[in-house]
Amino acid sequence: MEIVRPSAVAGLFYPADAQKLSSMIARNLQASSTLTELVPKALIVPHAGYVYSGQVAACAYKQLASLKAIIKRVVLIGPSHRVPFDGLAVSSVDWFETPMGLIAVDRHAESQIMNIDGVHVLEQAHAREHSLEVQLPFLQYLLEDFKIVPIVAGHASPKLVCEVLDKLWGGPETLIVISSDLSHYLDYESAREIDAETSQAIISMDNHVIDGYHACGSVGINGLLLYARQHQMQGQILDLRNSGDTAGKRDSVVGYGAYLFQ
Repeated sequence: MEIVRPSAVAGLFYPADAQKLSSMIARNLQASSTLTELVPKALIVPHAGYVYSGQVAACAYKQLASLKAIIKRVVLIGPSHRVPFDGLAVSSVDWFETPMGLIAVDRHAESQIMNIDGVHVLEQAHAREHSLEVQLPFLQYLLEDFKIVPIVAGHASPKLVCEVLDKLWGGPETLIVISSDLSHYLDYESAREIDAETSQAIISMDNHVIDGYHACGSVGINGLLLYARQHQMQGQILDLRNSGDTAGKRDSVVGYGAYLFQ
């Protein structure tokens, strides 16, 4: 019997109706004017409700337009917001569900990392987690036929994340997506200052600067930065805003950034 992980945040972080969801993604992609000639191997994208961070996420996902028939596997790494644990958590389910349909989990790829110390199955970490789920509708909208490797990050070192990425890196058929918001609940100007520093650290591939204060997905970011530095990759900022720029008040904001690595 195959197991489906149902949507946990449809109707909360994004529309529960498939047509409305598709239309919202289309509007966000159309509103994004950022289109580079770079071919992305890895993206860092936010994971808030679409009304807050959807436009920023779209700046990253828009770069996949020419790759829809090439990308067959997406490795997703996002932070755990509800369940504290050590290491990296995979899931034993066969499918992840959104209002736009089912996405198969690449169980073969998962098997390649299960012998790494610190990687384990933890369904509780996936059950209500939004950091991976909110990425899925964008991927469904833009790609043709792909599987996912969903990984929720607990307390883990950059070295562990780097080791997992090395196993799953693959070729052009594999995309890496690191899910992370930036600063949380600072005033507008303070957030802009801190997020600018974080963005500079990201494109400089300095994994010694970014912690949970700078980005809730710092575990995944730092692992990607370590790998990127070791392999002489290049990073680019695609968008940098906060909820005060999109749909919120400016006395307490959350930062959002979109980044591309090749």
